Amino acid sequence: MAILDKIVALAKRRGFVYPGSELYGGIGGFWDYGPNGVELANNIKRSWWQAMVHDREDVVGLDSAIIMNPKVWEASGHVSSFTDPLTECKVCHQRFRADQPDEIEAHTDKHRHEGQKSVAWTEARQFNLLFRTFVGPVEDNSSLAYLRGETCQGIYVNFLNVLSSMRVRVPFGIAQIGKAFRNEVTPGKYLFRVREFEQMELEFFVHPREATERFTYWKEERLRWHLSLGLQKDHVRFRQHESTERAHYAADSWDIEYDYPEWGWKELEGIANRTDYDLKTHGKWSGKDLSYSDPLTNERYIPFVIEPSVGVSRLFLALLIDAYKEDDKRAFLQLKPSLAPVTAAIFPLVANKPQLVEKARSVYHFLKKHFVVGWDDRGNIGKRYLAQDEIGTPWCVTVDYDTLKDDTVTVRDRDTTKQERVSIDRLKEYIGAKL
Repeated sequence: MAILDKIVALAKRRGFVYPGSELYGGIGGFWDYGPNGVELANNIKRSWWQAMVHDREDVVGLDSAIIMNPKVWEASGHVSSFTDPLTECKVCHQRFRADQPDEIEAHTDKHRHEGQKSVAWTEARQFNLLFRTFVGPVEDNSSLAYLRGETCQGIYVNFLNVLSSMRVRVPFGIAQIGKAFRNEVTPGKYLFRVREFEQMELEFFVHPREATERFTYWKEERLRWHLSLGLQKDHVRFRQHESTERAHYAADSWDIEYDYPEWGWKELEGIANRTDYDLKTHGKWSGKDLSYSDPLTNERYIPFVIEPSVGVSRLFLALLIDAYKEDDKRAFLQLKPSLAPVTAAIFPLVANKPQLVEKARSVYHFLKKHFVVGWDDRGNIGKRYLAQDEIGTPWCVTVDYDTLKDDTVTVRDRDTTKQERVSIDRLKEYIGAKL
C-alpha cells in the first residue's frame, strides 16, 4: 500500500481527518478534523503563534471577519482576476484546471482505458474562485458579498486601526490565523487542495529600502521554523518563482516546497515581497491615506509588505507523512512530542481490578491538570500500546500491581518502546523535562 493511502486510512481510523458530510456521500474539497486532528492542528497553530507573535516584540495579532465589504475584493482585484483556467472534457463534461496537465492527462488516459478512441477538451476559460453569498434578507446585487479568498486583506484594511491603537512602529508585522475559501475547479490530493482551509499569515510592514533584507530574513526564519517542527531537511527546499508565474504586484516570491509522496515537490509556504501595492490600492479605492509617518525622521511613505503565508492543512499533511514510521510489529507517528494530540496515555494494567482502576484514575486526573492526557482500559495492554503509537502519543503510563506497593508506574517510550519505572510524585517533572 502506498504511503499516502496508509496515511489517509490511519487519519480516519484514529480520528484525525474524516471526509466532510460523509453521512450524505461527502462533498468535494471539504474535510472534517476529528478529535485527534483538532489537537494536532491546534498545536501547529499554537507553535506558529508562539514563534510569530509571543516570542517577538515587533508583531501583533489580529482576527478579522470572514465576510467584509465587497469593495475590499473589488479593490484587491479578486472580483475581476481571482481566477483559474478551466477546461471541460467533451466526453463526460467533467471540468478541470487547464494549468494542471497531470490531471488532464490522467483523465484522458482513464477514457482511453475505457475504450474511448479520442478525447477532446474545450478551450480554457477563466473561472472565478470566490464563493458568493448574500448579506441580509434580499438576495440581489445590492446584498452580494463574498467569503474571503485569503486572510491578508483583513490585515490591510485594519492597518490604520492597528497603527492608532497599538504602540507599533515600522518595521512591524500583523499576524493572523483564519479560514479562507476558494471554489477550486478540481479540489484533490487529499488535504493539499481544498475549498475551505485555514491560513497562518504574517504581513510585515517595512521601509521600501529594507524590503530585500527583510525578505531574506523571513525566508530563513520560516524554513528554520518548519524544521523545528520535525520536517525532514531533505524533504523541504526553496524555489524562486519565475517572473512569468509571479503575481504582478510582487517584486520577488519564493516557495518553501515539500516533497509529497507521489506528487513530488509542491508549495508548503509562500513568501512574497508584495511591495506597496496593497496599501496603495486600498488607499486609492477607499479614499483614505494609508501612508506611514516615521515619528523619528518625519518621513512619510507607504510601507512595503513582506508576506509569509502557510496553509494549516498542507503542513498538517506534511507532518503526518514525515512522522509515519513502521516496522515488522507496528506503525507509529513519530510526531514531535509538543505537537502530538495526546501527551501521555494512562492505563490500568487490567480493567476489571477496582484498585488498579482507582489508582490509575487518580494519576489520570493529576496529569490532566498539566498535559493533554488520554485514558484507555480496553483490551490487552499490547493493543493499547499499538493504538497510542498510531495516534503519536509519546508516553504511555501503566498502573500495575507494583504501583499499589511502591507508588511507581511503568512509562513506555513511543519511539524506542523501552520502559522504565517512575514514581508518581515525579511524573509531572519527568514528562515536562522530556517535552
